[in-house]
Amino acid sequence: MDKDDRKRNRNIGKNFICRLQCMFSHSSSSKRLSLEDIQQWSESLERLLESKYGLATFCNFLKSEYSDENIDFWLTCEDYKKIRSSFRMSSKAKKIYEQFIRAESPKEINIDYQTKEQIKRNVKAPTVHCFDEAQKIVYGLMERDSYPRFLHSDIYRTLLENFAAEATKG
Repeated sequence: MDKDDRKRNRNIGKNFICRLQCMFSHSSSSKRLSLEDIQQWSESLERLLESKYGLATFCNFLKSEYSDENIDFWLTCEDYKKIRSSFRMSSKAKKIYEQFIRAESPKEINIDYQTKEQIKRNVKAPTVHCFDEAQKIVYGLMERDSYPRFLHSDIYRTLLENFAAEATKG
């Protein structure tokens, strides 16, 4: 990587940092992103997803690769688990099935036939747990595939380098 590429990456990183912090600046409980936060993302996928900045960065990375269906499914399932109304649960379960599970669906996730069939049955009488197995599979796929790619990506490396450079400046 030559000097111009490094400078371009620093600028891209700074612009992305500004966008990230602007996304969350409306929240009074928002703390600023730090080098320590970014370093902690490399500890585990769970640690990355627990961080609002980490999650936003990971989603941005996956969108740039046109492979955001897994994180979209995982996040949708997390929201689904919070539903308490059986009517809303039934409606949402059908939407999740149509969007992520059904063959040829717009954001079809890569899960085995047996899991798809189990979900198809579960959606007829949905519970909070009807997508648990698929969510576990998708999490495993992200952990083994997307997450390591993210850690080696320009977006993550640039953020890390920019914050490390800022930290050494004082």
